[in-house]
Amino acid sequence: NIDKMIHCGDPSFGGAMYGCPHCGKLKFVPFRCHSRFCPTCGNKYTMDRTTGMSFKLVNVTHRHCVFTIDENLREFFLKDRSLLDCLFHSVNSVITRMFFKMNKSKNFTPGFIMVLHTFGRDLKWNPHIHCLVCEEAFDTKKNKMKNFSFISYKKLRKTWMYQVLDLLSKQELENFNYLKQRFYKELVNGFYVYAKKKEKDNDDNNVDDCVNYITRYTSRPPMAENRIIKYEDDKKMIRWWYNRHEDEKYIEVYES
Repeated sequence: NIDKMIHCGDPSFGGAMYGCPHCGKLKFVPFRCHSRFCPTCGNKYTMDRTTGMSFKLVNVTHRHCVFTIDENLREFFLKDRSLLDCLFHSVNSVITRMFFKMNKSKNFTPGFIMVLHTFGRDLKWNPHIHCLVCEEAFDTKKNKMKNFSFISYKKLRKTWMYQVLDLLSKQELENFNYLKQRFYKELVNGFYVYAKKKEKDNDDNNVDDCVNYITRYTSRPPMAENRIIKYEDDKKMIRWWYNRHEDEKYIEVYES
């Protein structure tokens, strides 16, 4: 991937010649690497994916939700990446059940998009789901949309924890039952879920801003080049920075 990125756009590695059928002017365009590791190609892919996702969304207010898990569970997903699929199924169950319980007779159909992030701002392994939830649901009986801006954090967090633990308990993981019982005993409020309602005066670009954020890391390197402060080749050490998510505090990291 590094070699592909270094030679991305290098004419000596080939390209395509385009000609204007009217004036006959020719233009040579070198091939790109199309690698996620490449800042140029990765950024273009992200922009295309963001645009395509935006066209699929209903033009109404969306809620940006983040579903996280306890840090003691992260090791299971690191050892077996196939377990990440459980996170998608759990979020799907949580949102579907939430809208169903709001009005069972109406059979409301919610709209939402899920994206997996496998690390936090500190680049440590931290799998979590970003989800865009439409704040309006479709009433299949009256054939119209109905607003649902209220979300019960208490039910959301507990249901989310229950769904994750229930699916993982079926995987026969080592030492998992002990953790499961401990979670139910200690985490009385469930796993943390961010689902803050956005201020009305900022709703104009609600959908576009959220889509740009959740797709930011899906097809580009996890860290921008401008966050690298210094690289010491002789010591094989790197110094970089990030803003801590909890309080936006500036943090510098020095590691090999």
